Amino acid sequence: MEYLLKEIMLRVDNSQTGMAKINELWRDVVSGKIPLMYDSAGNFQQGLSPVSKYSNYESDETGEYDLSIFTATAEFFTRMAQKVEAGEYVYYDFDGVDIKEAANKAWSRVWADKENKIIRRAFTQDYESTVPGEYTKDGKAHCYLYIAVQTNK
Repeated sequence: MEYLLKEIMLRVDNSQTGMAKINELWRDVVSGKIPLMYDSAGNFQQGLSPVSKYSNYESDETGEYDLSIFTATAEFFTRMAQKVEAGEYVYYDFDGVDIKEAANKAWSRVWADKENKIIRRAFTQDYESTVPGEYTKDGKAHCYLYIAVQTNK
């Protein structure tokens, strides 16, 4: 029987224990132990990018939430760009020497922007795509965030 795993979900928080669970999950995805980017025969699926979805927030960034990792095509990023243009999401792009540094910079900025009332987070569904430097034109790791914001509609 052939299959293609589409998504995996973990309930976590931003504590040290939660971050350790997230790191372990990502290691399993990247290594192929959890075959999100591979079919059941072990073949890499071209054109797919792993994306984190943060949803089902207990409260805000201080409570528990669902972290789902799924694979997306270019169409997903096109739809997200449209949602940014419509004002439903705010887009962040931060780089660093590695994925961890890029992600830390990006999330620190989101939390600061919330604290400084630059954005009003909706805490519905947020998305993160991180890309290692070996896959980017500038050789730096990038963290792309799409943060859902409250709209005045």
